[in-house]
Amino acid sequence: MPMSQALHIVILAAGEGTRMKSSMPKVLQTLGGRPMLAHLLDTAAALSAERTHVVVGSGAEQVREACSDYPVEWVHQAERRGTGHAVMHAMPGIPDEASVLVLLGDHPLIPVALLSEMSVDQARPLALLTIELDDPSGYGRILRDPGGNIIGVVEDHDAAPEQHRIREVNTGIIMADAAKLRGWLEKLDCDNAKQEYYLPGIFAMAHAEGAEISSVIAPDARDLEGANDRRQMAELEKRYRQRMADELMDLGVQIVDPDRVDIRGSVDAGSDVCLDVNVVLEGKNRLGDGVTIGPGSVLKDCDLAAGTTVYAHCVLEQVKTTGSCDIGPFARLRPGTVLSEGCRIGNFVEAKNARLGEGSKANHLTYLGDSQIGKKVNIGAGTITCNYDGANKHETIIEDEVFIGSDTQLVAPVTIGRGATVGAGSTVTKDAPADALTISRSRQTTIEGWKRPTKSVEKK
Repeated sequence: MPMSQALHIVILAAGEGTRMKSSMPKVLQTLGGRPMLAHLLDTAAALSAERTHVVVGSGAEQVREACSDYPVEWVHQAERRGTGHAVMHAMPGIPDEASVLVLLGDHPLIPVALLSEMSVDQARPLALLTIELDDPSGYGRILRDPGGNIIGVVEDHDAAPEQHRIREVNTGIIMADAAKLRGWLEKLDCDNAKQEYYLPGIFAMAHAEGAEISSVIAPDARDLEGANDRRQMAELEKRYRQRMADELMDLGVQIVDPDRVDIRGSVDAGSDVCLDVNVVLEGKNRLGDGVTIGPGSVLKDCDLAAGTTVYAHCVLEQVKTTGSCDIGPFARLRPGTVLSEGCRIGNFVEAKNARLGEGSKANHLTYLGDSQIGKKVNIGAGTITCNYDGANKHETIIEDEVFIGSDTQLVAPVTIGRGATVGAGSTVTKDAPADALTISRSRQTTIEGWKRPTKSVEKK
């Protein structure tokens, strides 16, 4: 595409997705944890489009809201009368001197590099993307003359017996000179059973005018697959999962089984990172050198420093480690958790908005909420910070080298001084002084001669 021609992208996103059996518009069905339309809008950004026009219909407000972070020109198509009709609605916002790339909202995996190969100019004002299929049933066939030039597209139901043998088919993705496209669209008719305006009708017009039609054949048809139902969505998800896993492995990440890892966002990975089976990475994650994620773990928007190990079946969201740490198994770390070098978070430990200093440990059955925890602190099993009074959250401060005995409740706001020891089974409601033992429990009593009750014998 000549640099003098600005690129405008039109995304056809008005489909209702009836076969999805969903109340959501089709383009909001999720792929890799994000709407299909969001993937295409990322593609538009990668192509440096001057403007992206999205044609929406039923559920338009839902679509706008879900993709409100993107710079989009929204075009409403109140009555759906075919692909040509949809593109007609977008054309008023596109200048004649532009190039127009038409994408389909339910085909989210088209590689940017493949679209970059498409170009138009005055000699070749129309280009299309095609694929070759072993079973082309249902697709429009690409018609070429003996010289290999494209002369039109025939729909499956209109194709002659010999045309049914053609394996090259139309994907519906085209690029055209805006002025030429506008003229062809004005000539489209709806003389068909559905009384719809079909975009492929422009190919015969272009050929009749003597315009050369260029094409790009996709090397892998799976990249051009769309989704009309849940089974096809599952196939897209599988393809997306494979693609993301391949990208990470190309960067040196060890993935134990690529078929059992889900990347639902972006991953910045260092060297010697290992992902075990059934790991799910959502949002934006950064994994430093040598990070290991154990089986069944879910991470969302985490930043894990080099050497951190996450053992099996942990759930981490917005967690940051600033040094090598051990987490899990079966740990849940919520937003605002920050772990320093040498920290150890063990099984069935939950933390939220908690910062742990170097070498601090909470190995078992613990809840740490709204807490500032110093260095070399040992938190015994069953300890909880009581941070919520029913209306407001309060902070617990545990200074360096504190030892917290098992089954302790720290009722915030409270401070445990440096070097303090809190006896097991204590409920601490006041600040505990440094370098002292604080204990809060009832005195143990033994009653000699006490006997357990016995079950009474029922009379017959």
